[in-house]
Amino acid sequence: MSENTQKDLEQEVQEVQETQEVQETQEPAKAEKKEKKIFQKKEKKSKTEELEARIAELEEKVAKDKDDYIRLMAEFDNYRRRTSQEKLEIVSMASTETIKGLLPVLDDCERALKVLLESNDSDAAKEGTELIYSKLMNYLKSKGLAVIEAAGQLFDTDLHEAVAQFPVQEEEKKGKVFDVVQTGYTLNGKVIRFAKVVVGI
Repeated sequence: MSENTQKDLEQEVQEVQETQEVQETQEPAKAEKKEKKIFQKKEKKSKTEELEARIAELEEKVAKDKDDYIRLMAEFDNYRRRTSQEKLEIVSMASTETIKGLLPVLDDCERALKVLLESNDSDAAKEGTELIYSKLMNYLKSKGLAVIEAAGQLFDTDLHEAVAQFPVQEEEKKGKVFDVVQTGYTLNGKVIRFAKVVVGI
């Protein structure tokens, strides 16, 4: 064999060995890269799972907070309605008490007017008392006061209070109001004083 051929062979052998060495050095590097990639994928997967779990936890917390908020808003609306209703009741009660306090004055005016009409005193006193009574009555009516009509009506326990019973001959007068002892009143449809009456039996 010639020197050239031998050199060529040696060179080829050397190249093959170098290629094998390169491949051997590259294979662990490739294997290492693969392992890194697998590890990174696993790491990403575990991080993704952690994040998904955290997202689910936060979504649950948001849903609970939203539910709590809705309940609080409903509770607040109920509270606001209840307090406004209570305020109206307090105002209504105050006006009821004021008008109840004026009822004895109204009774006195009625009595004075009755006495003046029966006596032969001056017409000026009668007219003055009538004027005071009508002004007071008109004012109270404008605030919702109404007289309970009782004379000649059927006795009604929701409107009348029987203070006496009187025997009557006629059948149609039985169970009816015979006389009114004290006038009864309603305020905005609610009885504030029952009419005190004498009932025929």
